Amino acid sequence: MEKNRVELKIYGNTYTILTEDDPEYVEGLGELINKEMHAVSNESPTLSQTQCAVLVALDQADACKKANSEAVNLRAQIKDYIEDAARAKLEVDVARREIERLNRELSSLRNKISENN
Repeated sequence: MEKNRVELKIYGNTYTILTEDDPEYVEGLGELINKEMHAVSNESPTLSQTQCAVLVALDQADACKKANSEAVNLRAQIKDYIEDAARAKLEVDVARREIERLNRELSSLRNKISENN
C-alpha cells in the first residue's frame, strides 16, 4: 500500500509521519494530541513539554485500555445474545413441530369422529 507523508504540528514542533492511513485521519490525531498537550500545559504551566507529553500519553493509553475492555465486554454480550437467539430458535422449531403433530392428531381424531357418525 502507498505511504502518505503527513506533516503534523504538535505543541510547536513539526513532525513528518509516513503512514498508510488517510492523511486527514492522521492530521486529526495530531490535532487531538496538540489540543490535549495545550490543555495539560494550561492546567499546569510549570510542566515541561516532555512531562505534558507523558501525561497526554498516559491519558490516551488509559482511554485506549478502557475502550478495549468495553469492546471485550460488548463482544461477550453479543455472543450471549446470539446464543440466546439460537436457543430461542431451537425452542420455536420444537414448538412448531409439536403444533404440527397436535394438528395432525386433531385432524385424525376429527376424521374418526366423522366416520363414527
